Amino acid sequence: MLHLIYILAFTVIAFFAISNLIRSLITISGDSQRGSWTDTPRPMKKSQSYQAPHPELLDNNGDPVDEPLLVIRSVSVEDARQRLDSIYQSSPGQTRQPEEDS
Repeated sequence: MLHLIYILAFTVIAFFAISNLIRSLITISGDSQRGSWTDTPRPMKKSQSYQAPHPELLDNNGDPVDEPLLVIRSVSVEDARQRLDSIYQSSPGQTRQPEEDS
């Protein structure tokens, strides 16, 4: 009897999970066809309120920042390894181990 209750409970849970998945796929499909995945702004509904951008995305005057927020410089593996080794060796409390020749 207990086995039948477990099977029934997991069947109901699986039904809810699959129906939620299908509803999400339909919603995403509708949004992509309306163009909400592009950079073009869509008109706001009356129920939606205006959300201000995060303060870090604004300059001192309150205007949006046009410059890149993160700049990544390409570094070779050997250069990065040498920098990490120098930081590690200059750290306080570091006991120096004899370097291995490889």
